[in-house]
Amino acid sequence: MAAALRLENSSSSCPHPDLAPSDFHLFGPLKRHLGGMAFETEDDLISELRNWFDNLDVDFFRVGINSLLLRWQKCIDLHGDYVEK
Repeated sequence: MAAALRLENSSSSCPHPDLAPSDFHLFGPLKRHLGGMAFETEDDLISELRNWFDNLDVDFFRVGINSLLLRWQKCIDLHGDYVEK
């Protein structure tokens, strides 16, 4: 698949704040979903996470991946300069 997308594996990944996976597409909605919930056990948390992921539409991931590709390209085009959200 990487070949189809013309992606290369780079050993020198740039730690760029605009591309941080921790705040990109997935964790905002997940944080909002879990906000205010309390879990008695780790198993309860895992069960809720599985339920949330199982109910996500395929388009959720498609949109996230496509948006990330666009942000990567912006970063490349700007030679690593800041990318506005």
